[in-house]
Amino acid sequence: MTQPSALEQEIVIDPVLDNVLHPEYQPTVHSDDPLQTSLTGFDLISHSMLNKGMAFSEAERDAFQLHGLLPPHVGTLDEQILRRLQVLRSFATDFERYAFLRDLQDSNETLFYAMLVQNLEELLPLVYTPTVGEGCQRLSEIWRKPRGLFLSYTNKDKIREIFADTRYDRVRVIVVSDGERILGLGDQGAGGMGIPIGKLSLYTACAGIHPLETLPILLDVGTNNADRLNNPMYIGWSHERIRGAEYDAFVEEFVAAVTERWPNVLLQWEDFAGANAGPLLERYRDRLCTFNDDIQGTAAVAAASLLSAINVTGIPLTEQRIAFLGAGSAGCGIASLLHQAMVDAGLSAAEASKRFYAVDRYGLLVEGMADIRPAQALFVQNKQDVANWVRTSSDGISLLDVVTNAKPTVLIGVSGQAGAFSEPVVRMMAQQVERPVIFPLSNPTSKSEAKPQDLMNWTNGKALIGTGTAFPPVLWNGEHHEINQTNNSYIFPGVGLGVLAVSARRITDAMFMAAGKALADLSPTRLDKTARLLPPVEELRAVSVAVAQAVARQAQADGIADQCSDAEVLARIKALVWEPVYRPYQRV
Repeated sequence: MTQPSALEQEIVIDPVLDNVLHPEYQPTVHSDDPLQTSLTGFDLISHSMLNKGMAFSEAERDAFQLHGLLPPHVGTLDEQILRRLQVLRSFATDFERYAFLRDLQDSNETLFYAMLVQNLEELLPLVYTPTVGEGCQRLSEIWRKPRGLFLSYTNKDKIREIFADTRYDRVRVIVVSDGERILGLGDQGAGGMGIPIGKLSLYTACAGIHPLETLPILLDVGTNNADRLNNPMYIGWSHERIRGAEYDAFVEEFVAAVTERWPNVLLQWEDFAGANAGPLLERYRDRLCTFNDDIQGTAAVAAASLLSAINVTGIPLTEQRIAFLGAGSAGCGIASLLHQAMVDAGLSAAEASKRFYAVDRYGLLVEGMADIRPAQALFVQNKQDVANWVRTSSDGISLLDVVTNAKPTVLIGVSGQAGAFSEPVVRMMAQQVERPVIFPLSNPTSKSEAKPQDLMNWTNGKALIGTGTAFPPVLWNGEHHEINQTNNSYIFPGVGLGVLAVSARRITDAMFMAAGKALADLSPTRLDKTARLLPPVEELRAVSVAVAQAVARQAQADGIADQCSDAEVLARIKALVWEPVYRPYQRV
């Protein structure tokens, strides 16, 4: 007789999760409904999704043979959160805090998520940007327990075998990276696994996607990072990166195996290099439900932040002049979504294109330049339009030249170049625009195009600032001002929640437009022009529900999802949201 798998043993009857996984959900199921399991002793407390630590009741300690394995004190989840926060805050560095939280997640996921949900503003920068960058750089030092899957090139023929384990039966959301362009830090190889783990932690913390439904994956195709290759402690495949046809075939094998194992999965591409990010999205977006957060999620949150800033500046979207530094996949993704928004607002496509100034490594993109990529073509300036511009050099048109001549109302940075928004650039912009909108979106903090305090100083407090990662409040005129975190965590968790709620078969650009507009509708600036551009981070769970509703409705309008009423959409969304609380256990 075949023995039951670990997953079959650990959860025999779980009405809460089962109702999430089936369309015929029953919203009346409560978190105090018992979870039945046959695991006992070490097997029970060693399982991160089932462990309660000292919160196991006396009756559960009797039933599951836990006496002696735990101290005699019977605690509560709230007590555990306070104890863990006290330890967390005692560490000297954020990296130590990151490593502590990763260990906590691997030992007790309910406690980890309960602490995270209750302290999002404090802990989100530790779980994800900016601290996750160092976490990826130093993953080889702290990796201890399996979480997610490392699919190495050497095991390309074993992907289906790896996926077949029954523990992955419940998977509905995958985040995958190949580790080549981790934030602004470049190639981190297998260390890039920190990104899928972090992103999926936010799917759960911000949108309530059940942890058992998520799967982080790292495609280990080697690394060109010499420090990794020469480090005997490196945990990844010590080989130069596979390129070309071999790389494409490996990714194809991965996607084919994913679609066979989980035909309705949501797959998110994360931190792929520009040369692969756009092509992979285009190749697979019509084969499965998939998106690239660096391209589409970044675009949606940037669009929402700009729409929120318009509440303050009063300049209509159709009159904005937008300069962006970094014309890679992220920059072009932002520009493309804003371009479509301008067209939706009444401009022709040609008129909208003239309002974008794309600055890349060789300066402003102008017709006739070599190596213009398809994604950039929409934003290439006409030679005649810039022929009479005053320039600081004959070698190309710099960002300062663009600001001087084009007088942009908005400046967006996705270049990964620390300090690229220099004092002369910012001061010139402030001279020409009453309320300059400046978004240095590169992360981690060390790669930001400008520091918020400098932007406030150089613009005499006039700048409307949004950063891609968390910064402390800035001091201006004797008052501390909160900095808007224009972070993708406002968008992608809600997108995933909406997709799952209506079983969307694909993800369209219109769904991201809907997500951005839904977020903008929540902007505090709608009621108070002195308020922050986006809702506080601690409200991300409510934000995700609102974004999910907009995404679900758009998916229905696009004809790629279940059709149901708005009331049923909301009911489905709420049924999906997992609350990190301890359930009572019954032994079977």
